Amino acid sequence: MDQLGTLEELVLLAVCSLSEEAYGVSVHQKLGENTGRPLTLGAVHTTLYRLQDKGFLDSKLGGATNTRGGRRKRFFQATGAGLEALRAAQSVRQKFWKTIPALDAVTALA
Repeated sequence: MDQLGTLEELVLLAVCSLSEEAYGVSVHQKLGENTGRPLTLGAVHTTLYRLQDKGFLDSKLGGATNTRGGRRKRFFQATGAGLEALRAAQSVRQKFWKTIPALDAVTALA
């Protein structure tokens, strides 16, 4: 199975958190709100399509709207493989967090 890069993981998490409202602009906004990282919309779109190529996302076109000049939005949704990749990434991160003694001491004091 392909592993997720950091940006791929964040984009996939944003898609999952947005549920049925996950399209390029909304994913870009969600990433900005939650990470504070300066990402371009182009980088987000590239990552969305890369995740789709890997089989971690599916997409479908929504209806055309007047506010978008008749253009349609492409909505993204995580696949089973995408959710499995997120769980695997979370598991690896949790294993590492548990191996940092200094964090255990901070957690005990809190």
